[in-house]
Amino acid sequence: MEFAAEGPKAIPLWINGHAFLTVTDAFFDVTNPATGEAIRRVPLCGASEAAEAVAAAQAAQPAWAMMGMPARRLCLVALGDALDSYTGHFAKLLMQDCGFDEARAIAEVGEAVAALHGASVGETGIFGLVLDASRPLAGLAEIVAPALMAGATVVVKPSPKAPSAAYALCELSGRADWPAGVLNLLQGDTAAIEGLCAAGIDRLVYAGHAALGVQVGAIAETAGTPFEMKAT
Repeated sequence: MEFAAEGPKAIPLWINGHAFLTVTDAFFDVTNPATGEAIRRVPLCGASEAAEAVAAAQAAQPAWAMMGMPARRLCLVALGDALDSYTGHFAKLLMQDCGFDEARAIAEVGEAVAALHGASVGETGIFGLVLDASRPLAGLAEIVAPALMAGATVVVKPSPKAPSAAYALCELSGRADWPAGVLNLLQGDTAAIEGLCAAGIDRLVYAGHAALGVQVGAIAETAGTPFEMKAT
């Protein structure tokens, strides 16, 4: 596999309302399934980065809950509007990471916008969300929107195969003036999931194919963390 002289572009974490850079021993190369080209890379994080992300979510949760549901809905709608205005950009990220054709990528962005605009009310608390690469943007929005509406704060752990749209959505939340720490993103794989459980989240949710979900559930069970698996 050939790389540019500077290597693939690295995607950072998103913690407490800003990009969070970390130094790790290992990285995962994100490749375009259609071309095999290495287009980005993500750090494979562990316990220390997970603790930072969870601490940010814990610190932000009381004030986010006190804002009240109408104010939280305004935040979600504003993020949905911003996402809608950047449909082409997010579709391109999905096409690059996942090999989606343009129609499927645009449809996924639309599903994410609809989830943010029409969120029901879920459970509050501090929770971690683990995603596979099947619906990396719509799956995220559909799971986090009801929780955010209820006053929860979140740490998202996207698939290292498809991290770009999830990170871009977190970045967009900052541009939409969301309170810092409400929506956080942790890059990585198994060690990152173990770190989330060790850091004291209230529950871990997995969205994606069941085979990977069984593995994620086993990590949560070992740690004694409540776990829920959702199909995408």
